[in-house]
Amino acid sequence: MELIKKKCVPCEGLGRAYTASEAQSHMGEIPGWVLAQDGKSIERGFILKNFVACVERINKIKDIAEDEMHHPDLHLTGYKNLKVVLYTHALGGVTEHDLIVAAKINELG
Repeated sequence: MELIKKKCVPCEGLGRAYTASEAQSHMGEIPGWVLAQDGKSIERGFILKNFVACVERINKIKDIAEDEMHHPDLHLTGYKNLKVVLYTHALGGVTEHDLIVAAKINELG
């Protein structure tokens, strides 16, 4: 099933995060995202037109995060640079939930 058609389910610390090699095997499903060197998070950077465009993108990401109940770390720097970092906090690494949210963020364009 396509990631964008899936829904995050609260894990409450149940299950396990992917190993670095398992996470790497899924990276082709989320173009533009990069697996951290330690294999415990994924991230994507955006360079937008200006500060307002960044805040608008953050608000769209907020809507996805709230709908999925899975929240990324957002870093806005230099007034137009946005970095989104995803990992499943309760499991300390990358899970399918992160891939789902990343795929939905990619849909924003």
